[in-house]
Amino acid sequence: MKFVDRYPIIVTPRLADCRDFWTAHLGFEVVFEADWFVLLAADGASLAFMHPNHPSSPPGPQAFSGHGMCFELQVEDATLAYEEFRDRGLRVDYALAHEPFGQLRFGFFDPSGLWVDVVEQVEPAEGFWDRYMTTAA
Repeated sequence: MKFVDRYPIIVTPRLADCRDFWTAHLGFEVVFEADWFVLLAADGASLAFMHPNHPSSPPGPQAFSGHGMCFELQVEDATLAYEEFRDRGLRVDYALAHEPFGQLRFGFFDPSGLWVDVVEQVEPAEGFWDRYMTTAA
């Protein structure tokens, strides 16, 4: 199987709000847009939003409830990203934190309720991962 693209589709009635948020604040560009679907892309990552009432929706997807999914944005400098985000007056729901498992991160919800985690990989606290490692039998 040869992929052309891979992306999650968030089912939400707030297509325009999501499009505007991701393009204005996170550097995504509109690849395709209709009144029922918006496909966005940035630096090799894609993300789509689809209205829940469109007849082409595949079986099963109800409107996104905001639970059980996050979108990870890995950056080179989380402190700078955090400052830029706050300077724009945007709401941060999880303040910049140095996590013992090896991330400097902050987070927020987009207009659909999708949790967005902005992370910079850093050295974990010494020994943090030791209890989670398995050895080959």
